[in-house]
Order: sequence, then C-alpha cells, then structure tokens
Amino acid sequence: MIFSMANLTLVYGLRLLPEGEVTSIQDATLHLANGHQAHVTMHTIEGSREEIETQLKRSLDAFFDFYPEI
Repeated sequence: MIFSMANLTLVYGLRLLPEGEVTSIQDATLHLANGHQAHVTMHTIEGSREEIETQLKRSLDAFFDFYPEI
C-alpha cells in the first residue's frame, strides 16, 4: 500500500561569509500556524566552493534518509 504525503515546506537559509568570520550560531525559531514554536538547527560547512557543494548535497540526501516515507 502506498500512502500519499501532503505537500511539505522545507525551511533553510544560506549565506556565504569569509572563513573564520562566524563566531557563533543560534537555532532559528519558527512560529507555526497552531501557535507553537519549532527550532531549526543551523549548520556550517567550510571549504572551497566545490567542497561546500559536495557536502551540502550529501547533507541534503542524508536529511531525506530520516524520512523514508517521503
């Protein structure tokens, strides 16, 4: 039996800064329609453009591995 998933919203953000510029990162807070809050953990990847792109693609693939039903 195949279950159909509702449409989803992927929340993400990107910003490139010079290496060593970031001194701290905090979780982003989401305000949900039901009045609750949720948090998004922020991550960093450092390296060349090619290294960042490769790691970002791996991270995205790994993220969806957490949700095999999608």
